Amino acid sequence: MKNKREEDDMVSAGSGSVLKRQRMDEQSPASGTGNPLVPYNDVDDEEDDFEREKTNNGGGVVGGSNTQAVAAENGEDEEEEEEDEYRQGDILESRKSQFEPREDCPYLDTVNRQVLDFDFEKFCSVSLSNLNVYACLVCGKYYQGRGKKSHAYTHSLEAGHHVYINLRTEKVYCLPDGYEIIDPSLDDIRHVLYPRSPSLSLSHTLSLFTRDQVGQLDKNRQWSRALDGSDYLPGMVGLNNIKETDFVNVTIQSLMRVTPLRNFFLIPENYQHCKSPLVQRFGELTRKIWHARNFKGQVSPHEFLQAVMKVSKKRFRIGQQSDPVEFMAWLLNTLHANLRTSKKNNSIIYECFQGELEVIKETPNRAITEKKQNADDQNSDQRITDGRTKHDIFMETSRMQFLMLGLDLPPPPLFKDVMEKNIIPQVPLFNILKKFDGDTVTEVVRPRVARMKYRVTRLPRYLILHMQRFKKNNFFIEKNPTLVNFPVKNLELKDFIPLPMPKENERLRSKYDLIADIVHDGKPNEGLYRVFVQRKSEELWYEMQDLHVSETLPQMVALSEAYVQIYEQQQ
Repeated sequence: MKNKREEDDMVSAGSGSVLKRQRMDEQSPASGTGNPLVPYNDVDDEEDDFEREKTNNGGGVVGGSNTQAVAAENGEDEEEEEEDEYRQGDILESRKSQFEPREDCPYLDTVNRQVLDFDFEKFCSVSLSNLNVYACLVCGKYYQGRGKKSHAYTHSLEAGHHVYINLRTEKVYCLPDGYEIIDPSLDDIRHVLYPRSPSLSLSHTLSLFTRDQVGQLDKNRQWSRALDGSDYLPGMVGLNNIKETDFVNVTIQSLMRVTPLRNFFLIPENYQHCKSPLVQRFGELTRKIWHARNFKGQVSPHEFLQAVMKVSKKRFRIGQQSDPVEFMAWLLNTLHANLRTSKKNNSIIYECFQGELEVIKETPNRAITEKKQNADDQNSDQRITDGRTKHDIFMETSRMQFLMLGLDLPPPPLFKDVMEKNIIPQVPLFNILKKFDGDTVTEVVRPRVARMKYRVTRLPRYLILHMQRFKKNNFFIEKNPTLVNFPVKNLELKDFIPLPMPKENERLRSKYDLIADIVHDGKPNEGLYRVFVQRKSEELWYEMQDLHVSETLPQMVALSEAYVQIYEQQQ
């Protein structure tokens, strides 16, 4: 016959097993398979199980709490309890050591740098999610998560690829084991992934561009070597034409020659307060172009184009040819709007490209009558104070800022010469610059018929000139083939347009040098864009058309059909 003490022990043991079974039933999932659409956390499932066991058992192994309770009731001494704690601590340490960082990963020799391409959007190739994405360093594909139910974990088992890098934190892991890999040989991959100064949490990565290095870029003559053995010049790399995006490529290549703009975007701390995706993507693209440790001698602006499509509401998009003048004007104004401070309407864009014009507008007397009628309808007593009437002409003077100047080309001839060939006229740049001398009259019909006079009152540090080659009529777009004769160096503006006198202790800077020249070849709707850019370290000129980059002569630059030009002010 069992005594009462044994019956109590059995009851306590039975109740403990029942409670344990209830806890396990509550923790077990309702179904055997998880939902594949649920986003994965960046935590290994083994770590979750390990933490769950510690919580259920009060920090011990399975059955540890019941054993200790029975031992306490039976009056076991404290030495046995200490031995159990030490034993449990050893088990915890052995379980925890499985996920500690390691430096002796046996799979590092499987990393294939030839297939790595970080220029595209960071989306999982299976779930198309941008949350917690890893790149397989063996095949280059993107997968989400690294837990036991994640796509990266499954890929490591099916394909036998074991080395993965987190595209956000830059940490490298070995799957399916789950431990972090600490090895300095992977730093070159991190530099290609994010060629930027790291955040505070990534102290293991060194800053790529320091202010001293940025200041020496225009003096660097050293070539870099890609993984395939080809040589390339940092800053002179080709841009991939995804689909009719050459208008973006020539614009980017031209703006990369503007030294203050380039230096500003090479250092992320200059615009870390800005949350605009366009600003961030433009900065990343700038750092990739000027990166001296690229795996390839070319860059794909895919992420930048995605940001352009989103911000412009598909006004500029992949697969549709657009005008580089319109794109450059939109890009500069959008970057300024995102970068300007609330106190001052100023940014690096205005510091480089903003100038000022004095505009004299002459309108017929009918415009005055319309203004008076509108004023009477609105019961307004406001009068026009900055105009005057003379010979039935109303003259209005105003000041306006500009980022680029549009130049009018003379109309092409309508007839062929005696050789039955079209005559391609030529015009000096100084002749079409007279539009801004303050005396030349420009006739406009929109929004009203008026006579305009322009005079430059303040020159920008970088002058953008736009030759208006395309005109749209009611039926088609017509291209003007007139060649513009321009100097590559020492463009002196004060000899052809009147300029304001400089302030005291200042010198008039009116001499410019050409640094970029965008050219259009072919028919208006079917042509291609290319650009000539200058490399300042050796004062050499290069012709760039998408992925094609080759050295050329300055004389070839002057013979091209210039469409957009960027001049740098001599200091």
